[in-house]
Amino acid sequence: MTRQAALFDLDGVLLDSGPSVRATLAAVTTCATGRRTTATDLPPTALHRPRTEVLALLGVADPDDACARWWDGALASRLPDVFSGVLAGLLALHAEGVAVGVVTLQDRNRLSWYLPVALADLLDVVITRQDAPAKPAPDGLHAALHRVGARPEDAVFVGDSPGDMTAARAAGIVALGADWGWHPAPVLHAAGAGQVLPDPTRIGPSLPHHPHYLPQIAAN
Repeated sequence: MTRQAALFDLDGVLLDSGPSVRATLAAVTTCATGRRTTATDLPPTALHRPRTEVLALLGVADPDDACARWWDGALASRLPDVFSGVLAGLLALHAEGVAVGVVTLQDRNRLSWYLPVALADLLDVVITRQDAPAKPAPDGLHAALHRVGARPEDAVFVGDSPGDMTAARAAGIVALGADWGWHPAPVLHAAGAGQVLPDPTRIGPSLPHHPHYLPQIAAN
């Protein structure tokens, strides 16, 4: 008998990182251009596009170099908080014997200071872009399931982007959207979410086996 597993995207799902990322984009732009930039100067789509595209729109001549110089320092100065309800939900999943993991686009060398200790202690597995091809490829989800001994049919993945939904469906895992994240519910439904959860308090033991989350029902 294999374990059930609940897998999650990190930013926008477990961590309220939107404000931190917006502040970091503004800080990197300020350093690179010498022009004071604030979060209010960012385009409305700043959280929906690669950071290098956003920086280029803001007039940064070499976004890759700017990120290498200033991104981590700026991000470390405003670390995100865990969404309210997340820690209690993950604890409840553990109490039911459910494996809990993260599949993220974050760099592994950043996680030692980026992940709050209380959250890190509840994760059975963390897969980063260094461990497997990045989402929307399904490889990271398969790698996480392999490490915790779970099958796709015994797992769910909660994400907040179209790429998350695509990765979950490609991996054969139930795709659940997070309406509190960076993309609205209609976008997540269009990308293949079987259901969109309204808030982080819905994270809990019902995730892996609630009947409304079964693939054959979600596909109707």
